[in-house]
Amino acid sequence: MSRFWSPVVHNLDPYVPGEQPKMANLIKLNTNENPYGPSPKVLDAIRLATSDTLRLYPDPNATDLKQAIADYHQVAPNQVFVGNGSDEVLAHVFHAFFQQQAPLLFPDITYSFYPVYCQLYQIAHQAIPLTDSFEIKVEDYFRENGGIIFPNPNAPTSRLLDLAEIEKLLQKNTDSVVVIDEAYIDFGGETAIVLVDKYPNLLVTQTLSKSRSLAGLRIGFTVGHPDLIAGLERIKDSFNSYPLDSLAITAGVAAFEDKTYFEQTCQKVISSRKWVVRELEALGFLVLPSEANFVFATHPENDAAELSAGLRKQGVIVRHFKQQRTEQYLRITIGTTEENQQLLAMMDTLI
Repeated sequence: MSRFWSPVVHNLDPYVPGEQPKMANLIKLNTNENPYGPSPKVLDAIRLATSDTLRLYPDPNATDLKQAIADYHQVAPNQVFVGNGSDEVLAHVFHAFFQQQAPLLFPDITYSFYPVYCQLYQIAHQAIPLTDSFEIKVEDYFRENGGIIFPNPNAPTSRLLDLAEIEKLLQKNTDSVVVIDEAYIDFGGETAIVLVDKYPNLLVTQTLSKSRSLAGLRIGFTVGHPDLIAGLERIKDSFNSYPLDSLAITAGVAAFEDKTYFEQTCQKVISSRKWVVRELEALGFLVLPSEANFVFATHPENDAAELSAGLRKQGVIVRHFKQQRTEQYLRITIGTTEENQQLLAMMDTLI
């Protein structure tokens, strides 16, 4: 059937999602899912929303969810755009703002969906090398561009860029859209949403998949100037007017309302991450500074691919990236206390 594909489809190198293996007694530390479930208030809200009203279309504007996000981040509802996971939000961002003559700029080691979107939308792009210590140097982005995007903390490297550095970039780059992709910001960073009223070319994307434990419902959003949001709404309504179903909207509202549970689970992940880093370093690993719900680590005396394979044989799944600069690193999601202990015990038998 491939003879019916368009040239764009033929040339695509699609994004490869993290493996979702069907194995019994698996310790799954490869896709940065939250080890703790959603807020009980979220589950209660979903149960109450499961009724005959599901025969009706959801609110295409997701008004209640936008209001909840706006209240939480102290912005106006018309500064919020929501979508079916942050991946869909990012797809609309690429479509709406990055089809320019000058290239889009992003790090050479970063979220691998970015070059896929560039292929899909035929966007010229340029990968800017991270430093030798895997840091983003904002001065490297002080050049002609059709847009700038990077995660903060960066993925898979886990390193956080200070908010003052982001503002330095925004002060210099005023003629194109800058997107800060904050999937992991709640595990140790300060959100750039505080800057959106000051810089009209700034968009900040987030997801409820990680820190709010709702990866299974696919809820993402971005915050920025109303003019940018209006552009995204035009794309959305030309693609899918109902990206979020009624249960997702309800769950998202409840997740933002239960601030106590959110903060408690984030702190548990942060505390566990610090312990995992100490224990990995005691085993001889070099671990990059992390402000995410995962760590990026290498062992100078052991091959990363072999370690990954060895862990897998014992029922522990971590993520191994095969690109040249990262081929000796493992990305390890922070799990529950018990999962972390088992990971480290098994790692100890392999090194």
